[in-house]
Amino acid sequence: MFNTDCLHGGYRPENGEPRNIPIIQSTTFRYETSEDMGKLFDLEAEGYFYTRLQNPTNDMVAARICKLEGGTAAMLLSSGQAASFFSIFNIASAGDHIVSSSTIYGGTYNLFAVTMKRMGIEFTFIDPDCTEEELNAAFRPNTKALFGETIANPALAVLDIEKFARAAHSHGVPLIVDNTFATPWGCRPFEWGADIVTHSTTKYLDGHAAAVGGAIVDSGKFDWDKYADKYPGLTTPDESYHGITYTKRFGLGGAYITKAVAQLMRDFGSTPAPMNSFLLGLGIETLPLRMERHCENARRIAEYLNSHPKISWVRYAGLEGDKYYELAKKYLPKGPCGVVSFGVAGGRAAAEKFMAGLKLASIATHVADAKTCVLHPASATHRQMNDAELEAAGVSADLVRLSVGLEDADDLITDLEQALENV
Repeated sequence: MFNTDCLHGGYRPENGEPRNIPIIQSTTFRYETSEDMGKLFDLEAEGYFYTRLQNPTNDMVAARICKLEGGTAAMLLSSGQAASFFSIFNIASAGDHIVSSSTIYGGTYNLFAVTMKRMGIEFTFIDPDCTEEELNAAFRPNTKALFGETIANPALAVLDIEKFARAAHSHGVPLIVDNTFATPWGCRPFEWGADIVTHSTTKYLDGHAAAVGGAIVDSGKFDWDKYADKYPGLTTPDESYHGITYTKRFGLGGAYITKAVAQLMRDFGSTPAPMNSFLLGLGIETLPLRMERHCENARRIAEYLNSHPKISWVRYAGLEGDKYYELAKKYLPKGPCGVVSFGVAGGRAAAEKFMAGLKLASIATHVADAKTCVLHPASATHRQMNDAELEAAGVSADLVRLSVGLEDADDLITDLEQALENV
């Protein structure tokens, strides 16, 4: 069961071994012979030789997340940005094309639209609420993946995963879903047709703003060999490993993640510290309890804000009447998440004055941890976007993103009330 897997998934101590996942804080691992180590470098044996590629602590926590998502293989990375980058770059290169939802997190948008564009990978951004015809029209012969977020940050649009999966598969490409806000407690995208899931583990999975991290999980369901010409990196020999073909050696369930570790982690070194992975593992143990409280607190606050005369609009998919309410009932039946977006009457100036008046909630460039924090995205995470890009991302100038924590809901409402009185 899910709650049990949060505590026990990925690690079972043997007789006399530590009950908690151990912290293997070592860069290197000793072997008796060069031959033994050589087998690791040739991917002919399992084991560890340098933490830049793999580390036992990291792998045990990755295995826990993999179990929670229902995947076949997973890896941890040093940040959610690294996870987004690896998820695309593992199957795309210069001259390729990706279709992405336009309402993704501002940092991911910048990664795709600016940095990866400089690497020769072109992105087309499309409204997640588009029709299937509009979505299909965005694909090209050189499209390698479709990308979206289960719950968009901060627009809180809920992705119609089945619609996106149908489009992706009809064009012979995988659907990659960032499941950060929903977490596998709220939604398991593989059950709705997604092929690869990413996370910024910094958020709800960690839960305490203690460690930055990312994760990628493979469903093992996408048939790379069926589209071998599109994905030569997985289906043709890799000369840097003596001609290994990943799909043949590791099967559909292991090829994608093995390549991401063996090639990308080897070359980019976006490795999480074992201590950070340990903290992540501890956070996951309480994920179900925390998410229940986050969702309940967010629902109460959304209802309060929705009835307040100084609030011009509220976006929370768990609020009856929200445009994504029905999609949330389908994909997120236990509750969307703990983030509420809203507009303060009076626009940007009023929003900034409201935020400055908060005493319990902190203004912070973070979201989804135990303590309540608040942000004005147009001035922070989405600051690099122009007006047209902000509109496409669902980020209006008056939007306030409130990440509702685990405090007593009455205390949070009192704080909001006193801050709104002075607007």
